[in-house]
Amino acid sequence: MVLAQLGGSISRALQQMSNATIIDEKVLNECLNEITRALLQADVQFKLVRDMTTNIKKIVNLDDLAAGHNKRRIIQQDFISLAVFNELCKILDPGKPSFTPKKGKPSVVMFVGLQGSGKTTTCTKYAYYHQKKGWKPALVCADTFRAGAFDQLKQNATKAKIPFYGSYTESDPVKIAVDGVDTFKKENCDLIIVDTSGRHKQEAALFEEMRQVAEATKPDLVIFVMDSSIGQAAFDQAQAFKQSVAVGAVIVTKMDGHAKGGGALSAVAATKSPVIFIGTGEHMDEFEVFDVKPFVSRLLGMGDWSGFMDKIHEVVPMDQQPELLQKLSEGHFTLRIMYEQFQNILKMGPIGQVFSMLPGFSAELMPKGREKESQAKIKRYMTMMDSMTNEELDSSNPKLMTDSRIMRIARGSGRQVHEVMEMMEEYKRLAKIWSKMKGLKIPKKGEMSALSRNMNAQHMSKVLPPQMLKQIGGMGGLQNLMKQMGSTKDMMGMFGGGDK
Repeated sequence: MVLAQLGGSISRALQQMSNATIIDEKVLNECLNEITRALLQADVQFKLVRDMTTNIKKIVNLDDLAAGHNKRRIIQQDFISLAVFNELCKILDPGKPSFTPKKGKPSVVMFVGLQGSGKTTTCTKYAYYHQKKGWKPALVCADTFRAGAFDQLKQNATKAKIPFYGSYTESDPVKIAVDGVDTFKKENCDLIIVDTSGRHKQEAALFEEMRQVAEATKPDLVIFVMDSSIGQAAFDQAQAFKQSVAVGAVIVTKMDGHAKGGGALSAVAATKSPVIFIGTGEHMDEFEVFDVKPFVSRLLGMGDWSGFMDKIHEVVPMDQQPELLQKLSEGHFTLRIMYEQFQNILKMGPIGQVFSMLPGFSAELMPKGREKESQAKIKRYMTMMDSMTNEELDSSNPKLMTDSRIMRIARGSGRQVHEVMEMMEEYKRLAKIWSKMKGLKIPKKGEMSALSRNMNAQHMSKVLPPQMLKQIGGMGGLQNLMKQMGSTKDMMGMFGGGDK
């Protein structure tokens, strides 16, 4: 994803600042200049970027955070990183939630957008996402304008095992929409998705047809699907659709390959339209919930604990979860744990999404388009570990892996010696990241949101690893830091939490 480059650029700017001996105005300005460049290259509007840097300079008072000893410098780093995090959230947050369908209660969701925005594919992704969460979705093709629209929806729906409705002979989209909605209500479907016609450009006929379909089906939610490649032009497009039908949410597609993605997201936020999902590829599961704080947190390499925990609860067997969480909090990392986590990661879906949820993993480490290559590498590593002894798998001492052992593992797995050494380097890197999680109190399922809603310094001290708490000056330093920021919720957001 091109946005990963944006996240990488901002993370590097913050890292360079943290390497400075003293953080003064010059160092801060250099950091902000790098961040400004990165955001402008991502097509974020100049005024938004300018306001962001002005706000950060107002918030970050270097005199109050005056240097001296190392503890102050660490507080400055965390404080400035948090200020950047908060300002990025402000740019992308429209400030209001969208309608959320409820299981068991029939909801009609109507999709609108220009032709070529990926609307029909997105309808199926939306249905598939909810189907996995326990809904009973159904698809209605009310697009009679584009030749092959019904065939495409039929093919997608059949592949995902989702019921669908459409007609090769009926030319009235309103009649198809009404008949389809009535049919699926009788079949007790609780999420009925209506795909409407698009056009090559905004025109009166398109808006009139959308109004008629909306009037006839009375949707609970209208979702506007928009191609991210249009960048800042998203503002005008979103506004035009909102004026025609009651758009309640936006899905931004094709976020996997456009530098203008940042411009599209910020422009949509400026219309006060909540973005609820982003499409990150053509496959059915390349579809992510867009929640501002976890998104920005992952963008900056800070991880998304709530998303990661959801994934763990989704794919790791219930009886193994306490053991995994215990290992995480102990910070003790062996090759066997790496093997088990590789197994879980392969079950969790698009591997790039999973890695980006872990603190310390930049999305740049999993380049878009190379997921298959990365999965193949993980499988190679697992084959090598299959040739290891129990002693080797359960040790956390890399020095145990002597040259003779490495040669034996290479022969046993049919791989080259340099490949085994490469795997050991990956193990050392992951062990270093894992060790940073030592002492982390990980909330149980469903507790993350409650924790972030009621966050205060006392709660925060229980969530942070002891060494991090010590670095920022214990409870007193934490209270001062949170008081200066003026928002306890945002503090939690930095560490990957945030209301869901």
